[in-house]
Amino acid sequence: MSPLTHRQTAPVENDTIRAQMGHRTIRAFTDDPLGDDVLTTLYEVARHTASSSFLQQTTILRVTDPAIREELHLASGQPYVGGTRGELLVFIADQYRNSRIRAEGGVDNEPLERTNLLLTALHDTLLSAQNVVVAAESMGLGTCYLGSILADPRRVIAALDLPPLTFPVVGLLVGRPAQDPQYKPRLPLSVITGENTYPRLDSYSEALVDYDALVTEYYDLRDAARRVESFTTLVRTSIGRGGAHVSPILDVLHEQGFALR
Repeated sequence: MSPLTHRQTAPVENDTIRAQMGHRTIRAFTDDPLGDDVLTTLYEVARHTASSSFLQQTTILRVTDPAIREELHLASGQPYVGGTRGELLVFIADQYRNSRIRAEGGVDNEPLERTNLLLTALHDTLLSAQNVVVAAESMGLGTCYLGSILADPRRVIAALDLPPLTFPVVGLLVGRPAQDPQYKPRLPLSVITGENTYPRLDSYSEALVDYDALVTEYYDLRDAARRVESFTTLVRTSIGRGGAHVSPILDVLHEQGFALR
């Protein structure tokens, strides 16, 4: 079976692992709403995610206002962010709430300005988002991460009226799939895993020859009009070429009160 049309399997499987191994990015959704029971379940899954030092530094915003969604569409530059299909959630690294708790108790907020605390908030937020993805896909829903909203973080912050010490880490579309894309081949375990020390290779280009061929086939089958590229070509040519790769993230983090020391 081609890995481009069938998901790969793991040596040990259960329903959760099958859902995780079957992950695909879905960018087209039906008009069918998720329903309050599904949304509440996703929120509860997020709420029960592991949290660094039990600080629970995440807030999730559901975007239902068409004008705000359009602002996020414009910030991301991705056409599937616009419109009304799929629920749009934004996962916020949130130290504002804890800063208020500290201030109300007469405690200084200097620690929250440290890069160390920013990293813990990012950990909390990304873990929460991934838990929601696993839960959603276990229910047969499709998901699409939107790192692209960071192409214009100031626009997102303004649209969502975010206070200081908050930052929109990632967006997420969740809905009922209206497409059935191929499974994207992933880097081999021999490259991404090691034991005790980092797995350095003499030549990544040589180690990834077969994988490059799979990726080239994947892009060729997905869209015949698209320029066919291997993974190593993608890495060499696409990094730092626009959007979220070049937006002034550090400046905006400082403006929000993060990573000042």
